[in-house]
Amino acid sequence: MRKTQKGYFGEFGGSFMNNEIQRELDKIEVAYRKLAKDKAFISELRQLQRDFQGRPTPLYYCKNLTKKMRAESGKDFGAKIYLKREDLNHTGAHKINHCMGEALLARYLGKRKIIAETGAGQHGLAIATACAYFGLECEVHMGEVDVIKQSINVEKMKLLGANVITVMNGQRTLKEAVDSAFVAYEQDLENSIYCIGSVVGPHPFPTMVRDFQSIIGKEAKRQIKRQDKKLPFAIVACVGGGSNAIGIFHDFIEEENVFLYGVEPLGRGEKLGDHAATMTYGKKGIFHGYSSTFLQNDDGTIADVHSISSGLDYPGIGPEHSYLNSIGRVKYVTCSDQDAMNAFYLLSRTEGIIPALESSHAIAFGCKLARTLPSSESIIINLSGRGDKDIATVTRLNP
Repeated sequence: MRKTQKGYFGEFGGSFMNNEIQRELDKIEVAYRKLAKDKAFISELRQLQRDFQGRPTPLYYCKNLTKKMRAESGKDFGAKIYLKREDLNHTGAHKINHCMGEALLARYLGKRKIIAETGAGQHGLAIATACAYFGLECEVHMGEVDVIKQSINVEKMKLLGANVITVMNGQRTLKEAVDSAFVAYEQDLENSIYCIGSVVGPHPFPTMVRDFQSIIGKEAKRQIKRQDKKLPFAIVACVGGGSNAIGIFHDFIEEENVFLYGVEPLGRGEKLGDHAATMTYGKKGIFHGYSSTFLQNDDGTIADVHSISSGLDYPGIGPEHSYLNSIGRVKYVTCSDQDAMNAFYLLSRTEGIIPALESSHAIAFGCKLARTLPSSESIIINLSGRGDKDIATVTRLNP
């Protein structure tokens, strides 16, 4: 295993991979650094974002939800609630932001195949879509539990031509899907590229995925200045691996008067194995080729996790999030399964918008925060995805 000195956020990040894989990652980094400055690459990506994805996504003022929070808060309280509508992207979530970029990169490198992992299926669906667009072979690894829970997304991936590999070992969820995808990548380094679905993993993926996702925050800043004539009091986003959160946070990090909140899944409770609240209960470690914060057992092994949301049940978090936590720039809070479910119904019935269960965690905390703020303030909640994929889960729990 070779530790690189590149890609660190404070003491977190880096790359801890064997020499064979590291050589491929070095090639990816060199290619990405070149393409990130290439006018033709940037122009093509912007055109895809506009004409294929449907960007910019709206910044939507939740009039009905804001009114309800004000009614519950009392006179002069209840901040204006805005949603950054990443659910309106093609494929229904923010994941398409980095998938189109990664597929462009794969084409530049002359790769014929993309290997990926997925939990809730949104990254898998987005990468399958990108592969179909660019004519690339696609292989998506997904835990059996998530294959069952997210059957709609599985069928969509197959329809788009992806080979969905069902992972049967361990908890059969996102962690095991990542393990399986890494093994498959190592066996086909020459022809394939592994496109990680969040700001996790070895360098350069946390930086690269962050850069592709940062369009969320860039748009949101312009939109809130135009609509509200000032910056918001706070930005709220759900956090699993952390791609949607770092995407909307990134352009606001230097805005010291804007509070940033990452909402982690508390699941069934505080007991290890009942949640996936990595930043709240985890500790520093090395896993999946990078240094960050992870949920660990007493002996240092990676702990089992749980969340009602398949996209949040990962035992780690992106290294930049760990750094932002260490310097106190972002506050990481928690939301239980039940509170997320309640928020799922609340947004659906007040605004006619059905959110993903991942996003529902952010909705729950955002509403709680809005009730404590003066009505002159505003907050932006990143609606990272839509809830079509979660209907079966929700109706099973609340028939």
